[in-house]
Amino acid sequence: MEYISVTQFAEKYGISERTARNYCAVGKIEGAFLTGKTWNIPADAVLPRKSNQKITPLLRRLIEEKETKLKGGIYHRTQIDLTYNSNHIEGSRLTKEQTRYIFETNTLGITTENTRIDDILETVNHFRCIDYVIDHALEKITELHIKQLHKQLKNNTSDSQKSWFAVGDYKRLANEVGGEETVSPSDVHKQMKTLLAKYYSHPASLDDILDFHVQFERIHPFQDGNGRVGRLVMFWQCLQSGVVPFIISDDLRLFYYRGIQNWGRINGFLTDTCLTAQDNYKQVLEYFKIEN
Repeated sequence: MEYISVTQFAEKYGISERTARNYCAVGKIEGAFLTGKTWNIPADAVLPRKSNQKITPLLRRLIEEKETKLKGGIYHRTQIDLTYNSNHIEGSRLTKEQTRYIFETNTLGITTENTRIDDILETVNHFRCIDYVIDHALEKITELHIKQLHKQLKNNTSDSQKSWFAVGDYKRLANEVGGEETVSPSDVHKQMKTLLAKYYSHPASLDDILDFHVQFERIHPFQDGNGRVGRLVMFWQCLQSGVVPFIISDDLRLFYYRGIQNWGRINGFLTDTCLTAQDNYKQVLEYFKIEN
């Protein structure tokens, strides 16, 4: 198991080192132990939940079904729909049935000569990313959280074998998206820090979540995987703020891209697309009898 220091844990969750040490001392961080006068904290340890933090009916159900490994519920449905659509938008050739089969059986089933190993790995990795979002849903999202999503998404893929590709860290080389320039590698940390600070400066609405997503994609902090990480963060923000989540399905892809490109001039394009996606998810919640 990997361990991190009090300083790293405090930075990860945006708390003081003193608070982190107190959590360790009173046993609120499971698995933390002392070596001399130094606390060792499991790298996957989570911030203790405060009693006044609100868990929505949806988040409660996702947590319960994840922990009990229930099949056929909202957790199962969300894993397959979000993973298939987000990966397919980025060019994955796996079908929805193959995605479902991987989730349900941990095997691929029928393959073709066009099946790519990276598509399989990124599908499995995306399932784990969703689990990470559920496990940390009530925590303040930090740069380290976002980097961890990227690390999990790209783990063991062909990109991870490239010396210039920073898995779990910000890009090293300049890149473009849709022919548009993005933030230079040297400025990414500053821009991300500012973006997160602005987002948490007031209670988040759907418009705030969409604005964060657009600015994140325009920064394009990673060498690759920005779209999927961005949509995972968007789902996370919805769970955290009480906004009904939504999944951008492949048939909404072109409208979604148009919305991002026009944000700041015609915000309605992206808003309407996401409201449509939200209506689709509301129907799923209604089917599973989950209040929203």
